[in-house]
Amino acid sequence: MDDVVKTLTLKTVSQTAEKLQPVRRPSREEAEAAVRTLIAWAGDDPAREGLIDTPKRVVKAYDEFFQGYAMNGGAVLDKVFEEVAGYDDMVLVRDIPFSSHCEHHMVPFVGTAHVAYYPSEGVVGLSKLARVVDVFAKRLQTQETMTAQIVEAIEEALNPRGVAVLIDAEHMCMSMRGVQKQGSSTITTRFTGLFKDDPAEQVRFMTMLKGYRAR
Repeated sequence: MDDVVKTLTLKTVSQTAEKLQPVRRPSREEAEAAVRTLIAWAGDDPAREGLIDTPKRVVKAYDEFFQGYAMNGGAVLDKVFEEVAGYDDMVLVRDIPFSSHCEHHMVPFVGTAHVAYYPSEGVVGLSKLARVVDVFAKRLQTQETMTAQIVEAIEEALNPRGVAVLIDAEHMCMSMRGVQKQGSSTITTRFTGLFKDDPAEQVRFMTMLKGYRAR
């Protein structure tokens, strides 16, 4: 499997739900008409039996695919638990499955996210880390932007001593079209705080991703 590894810089990425500029959302009827146009452009008849209800299905699917635009990463992480018996070591949730859509071709990319942080003012429920991945995955995305947005949301909500995120995904825009390289995966990472300042913490994070697998 070919791996493309990208380590992101600390450049601020301001595309969280609360920072996106508002746009006029077309009506459902307009969206369905657009789907019929694309079906015709592809060379088929949108009025034939097998396709007549497809525009409705596609628009309904888009509501699910892109529900992240109606979600806020900070709101997902707003409940912090401070009574953790002084626990201040790494919290890692790994192997979080996700699906997203490439903003360049609007085809899926699918993979897993691994999220870790060092708490400073408390911890969040573990499911919230999985949810914050979905907040940003359920949008038109690039993997690089998504990685940075997850880190930024955790930084802003928890003020942790460090955050580490690694995303490993296969992009259908590479496997279904263009170069058509099935099985190629792209890995992106971003580290802040302790993880950025101490290479040993990065090594520990990577080691924990590989080890301690349930038997």
